[in-house]
Amino acid sequence: MADKLIIVMANSDPRNGEELGAPIFQATVAAAMEYEVDVICTATSGILMKKGFAESLVVKEGSPKSVYDFIKDAHGAGVKFYCCSPNLDLFDMTTDDLIPECEGIVGGAHLIEEVMEEDCKVLTY
Repeated sequence: MADKLIIVMANSDPRNGEELGAPIFQATVAAAMEYEVDVICTATSGILMKKGFAESLVVKEGSPKSVYDFIKDAHGAGVKFYCCSPNLDLFDMTTDDLIPECEGIVGGAHLIEEVMEEDCKVLTY
């Protein structure tokens, strides 16, 4: 059985808040089950790692919790968030623009290496 879960948020569009709940919630649950969990935000979802952006989003209209609150909960449970390197250019960011919960920048080779060398499972959203 795998000890690690990698969640790739590539198709989760921050302009549609409902798409953001499931991957972050699943990451939190897996971490609570004591799995090592990495969430890699790439493509459009990479903007979630920019300071101030996820604070303005909700999964459901009228919710008192922002998407950033869910990210903080997941991080508190042990989830590690990463931003894909092309997102810095795509969204005019530097590493100083990243939320504190973001562990750092990774490139495409990182994901391939993790999947091929680790005993892990991958979920893509």
